[in-house]
Amino acid sequence: MNIRLFKPSLGDRELANIGDSFQTAWLGLGPKVGEFEKRWSRFVGVKESVAVNSCTAALHLAVSAFKFKPGKKVLVPALTFSATAMAPLYNGLIPVFVDVDPATGGISLEDLERKIDKDCVAVIPVHYNGHPVPMDRLNELAHTHGLKVVEDCAHTAGGEYKGRKLGTWGEIGCYSFEEKKCMTTGDGGMISSNDTALLKPLRAARWVGIDKDTWTRLAENADGDEENAHWYYEIHDLGYKYNMNDLSASIGLAQLEKIEAMNAKRADVIRRYMEGIRSFKRIRPGLPYALENASYQMFMVRVSDRTSFIRHMKKNGVATGVHYMPLPMHPFFSQFQGNTPVADQLWREIVTLPLHVDLTSEEVDYVIRQMSAYENGGLS
Repeated sequence: MNIRLFKPSLGDRELANIGDSFQTAWLGLGPKVGEFEKRWSRFVGVKESVAVNSCTAALHLAVSAFKFKPGKKVLVPALTFSATAMAPLYNGLIPVFVDVDPATGGISLEDLERKIDKDCVAVIPVHYNGHPVPMDRLNELAHTHGLKVVEDCAHTAGGEYKGRKLGTWGEIGCYSFEEKKCMTTGDGGMISSNDTALLKPLRAARWVGIDKDTWTRLAENADGDEENAHWYYEIHDLGYKYNMNDLSASIGLAQLEKIEAMNAKRADVIRRYMEGIRSFKRIRPGLPYALENASYQMFMVRVSDRTSFIRHMKKNGVATGVHYMPLPMHPFFSQFQGNTPVADQLWREIVTLPLHVDLTSEEVDYVIRQMSAYENGGLS
């Protein structure tokens, strides 16, 4: 077999929606983006969402919404994708790396409290692999110290914590729809919040600062009123070319119809993996997977001799990955070096295994058999 690590699940619904955009010949920022924003807001239970071209853009704009004074600090977990720490830097702020919880890989609340000082203005918790950070406890800590909370939900779409969707606990939630994620728009992201005033400036910011995008101006001038000229707009602030387009939103609308079924399938695959390795000693579950109302992007195991395990799986046609090397270990981020010993140790053991909606039962069984072979001496 040759089993992929990630794979988007696409089909006739997505093609039909793209075909509709082709028929209207409106491919840029248009009505499908607006429709996707509204449906996403209903899905997660917020008042407002703004669609952008990546979660990186979402995080950048989300942090910008607070207009923090340059040079202030933002607390981020050490074990995450680079975009989490880039967002403060894009805004002239300083990332402070926080260690992670040894069981969940999410931000350590104990180390977070130790590293808060008078210059810290925000925290960006990451639901690592899709496993929820205990947001009630984090929010209480943030409130005590006057920190804003921007949730990085790049690894989850629809996952819940204590009956509430991830991404709705903080002031702003940011989501990713990149091709490897729980649902996809090809590339894309979303910014969501119950504070509509906070998000309002971000609509212009994602469209190079223009206060009314082309579709909005066209719709407002539908009656031909010359006083409402379709060509007129204003720019009041610095903006970026971060908008989602209608082709991406078309895919997203179809994916959103399937997200609950896709999350259920991922959870089922994880259950089978967990049962398959339950008695193993050399291979352990990477996280304490909580599968009720869950949305996990990745399935991870911990192996003491990671190199030999990856070599064994590759030899037998099973793709693997490592998510992620702690950011302070990268040359660029070394200037912000933090003391994160748990993250440094954890990443040396973690291996990501195939998890996607189109995995067949036979493929899941095959991955488990190959792990069993390694467990019992590494024989194929």
